[in-house]
Amino acid sequence: MSHADDIEDSSAPLIEHLAELRTRLIRAVLAFVVGMVFCFSFGSAILDFLLVPIEQTMRDLGNPNPVMQYTAPQEYFFTLVRISMVGGLAISFPVIAYQLWRFVAPGLYRNEKSAFLPFLIASPALFMLGASFAHYVVVPMAMSFFLGFADAASILSAIVQDGTLEGAIDGTTLVESSKGIDIVFQGKVNESLDITLRMIVAFGLCFQLPVLLTLMGKAGLVTAEGLGNVRKYAVVGILVVAALVTPPDVVTQLILFVVVFGLYEISIWLVRGVERRRDQRLREEGYFDDEEDEEGLDDILNGNDEDLK
Repeated sequence: MSHADDIEDSSAPLIEHLAELRTRLIRAVLAFVVGMVFCFSFGSAILDFLLVPIEQTMRDLGNPNPVMQYTAPQEYFFTLVRISMVGGLAISFPVIAYQLWRFVAPGLYRNEKSAFLPFLIASPALFMLGASFAHYVVVPMAMSFFLGFADAASILSAIVQDGTLEGAIDGTTLVESSKGIDIVFQGKVNESLDITLRMIVAFGLCFQLPVLLTLMGKAGLVTAEGLGNVRKYAVVGILVVAALVTPPDVVTQLILFVVVFGLYEISIWLVRGVERRRDQRLREEGYFDDEEDEEGLDDILNGNDEDLK
């Protein structure tokens, strides 16, 4: 057989893999489009749901009829499109993950499949948990801080100008005073939605930390001891992330820091469990007997053991 024939034979599997990848991508994109169209059909209801925190905050501050506005003809339409894209991705994620799994599964060993599949299930569950935490806990606190701060500042301004509480509060965020100008909150739909979506996505992604670190632990890229040794650097990194992805108020940033740092500690515990199970499996296979034989374990994991060659 000639060298050209060898090249032709070796190229066949590559073409088959590319064809399969194209098929999986087409199915994933179709699932996303269907999910996006479905969410767009209920875009107004989803928007109302996402704006519940700011609506409730405005009612708590004394506004019995909260109103949001948009200032451009296309603004409301593209707001619904953004919601549809995020919602479509969330709905279609199981299909996308399944297509990814079907593409990579044939190249995995049985034990690798059993190890990878739980993370494929845990990832969307943790994302939904983080998104729910953001929507029901963090976003209402952020809205209360911003609107409450503006309301309190306006009342204080009226008191300073009038010298009395009388006429300072009219039951809403509007301030009536004999001097100065009236200050009232007139929220824009897209700007208010930006805060909600950013917090939902940020917390959803941060809740992926245990999945990411545990997978890296299974691959031998990180260890529980190593994660513990860099804890002080992790604290600084978490603080930076909290400052970047949350509104500029200390309470929200502190909540994100506490949550992510807690997830980091949980990740260390999970990686330690992975290491214990791996050590037990290696002992059962007879690669080393002494529980303290860390050097032998390192040789096995690094591929330096002669019995594995």
